[in-house]
Amino acid sequence: MESPDFWNDAEGAQRLTRECKGLKDDVETCRALTTKYEDIEVLIEMGYEENDPEMIPEIRQELDELILGLENIRIKTLLSGEYDGYNAILKLNAGAGGTESCDWASMLYRMYTRWAEKKGFSIEVLDYLDGDEAGIKSVTFQVNGENAYGYLKSEKGVHRLVRISPFNAQGKRQTSFVSLDVMPDIEDDVDVEINDDDLRIDTYRSSGAGGQHINKTSSAIRITHIPTGIVVQCQNERSQFQNKDKAMQMLKAKLYMLQKEANAEKLSDIRGEVTEIGWGNQIRSYVMQPYTMVKDHRTNAETGNVDAVLDGALDLFINEYLKWNAVKED
Repeated sequence: MESPDFWNDAEGAQRLTRECKGLKDDVETCRALTTKYEDIEVLIEMGYEENDPEMIPEIRQELDELILGLENIRIKTLLSGEYDGYNAILKLNAGAGGTESCDWASMLYRMYTRWAEKKGFSIEVLDYLDGDEAGIKSVTFQVNGENAYGYLKSEKGVHRLVRISPFNAQGKRQTSFVSLDVMPDIEDDVDVEINDDDLRIDTYRSSGAGGQHINKTSSAIRITHIPTGIVVQCQNERSQFQNKDKAMQMLKAKLYMLQKEANAEKLSDIRGEVTEIGWGNQIRSYVMQPYTMVKDHRTNAETGNVDAVLDGALDLFINEYLKWNAVKED
């Protein structure tokens, strides 16, 4: 049961509105699927009565759409974690490999942006650091939408790319790594005590796609929590004060999650798959040469259509992860 303060909190009210809309959408989806089921029954009866084999492709198409709709509803029932309904904050960090890895980070950023657009979610860039020659060294961005964290928690880990390098004059095959951190956008009233003496706060000039006052004012904020080594950054807001507030919110969320991990049996609800984020521990490989394949090393889900995946077609991997994780927890 939510506390009374929830109802007076603007962000809480927004969450309630999102939840109500989600429930309404679910009811409408179920009604549409019921109607489709009834239509298929009618088509089958007509096919038998008229003995018309030309109706089979139409029935097959309607049936495929019904199965897909039922699968989407089933997947949504797996989003029952404590934080699944929250917005998600993602941070991409290019690994060793210089320009290659920075270019890979920019490809992944585009992939998640396209996925979010297809879902009807919005993207808010919180921090952005360009690569020295091309691509992105690091980017932190927030994905806003119903169950954003529930879906995207599956993406936490190391992503590996194998391709013929466009930056190598000899046309050699290169392997690049980028790590992705994912956390829920937990409200700033989480019960976490932070000692001011444990913080190092630095200011710097905004840069790249996320800055509101690029190279004009030192409004961007970097906060380092010295005991844990956690670093959070924000440059998206207009003022240093606002950037500090957002960075503190992210820090509190990270520390809160660490507390939950220390106490809890429900570690998987918070972090997704538990692995050390290190090179060689990739969760997924994207191979473009000598063959084309994207494979998730946890669920063994795979597809040969790399271009579609890089254009945001991630539902195969997200859905398989949710089903795999549900079975593992049982």
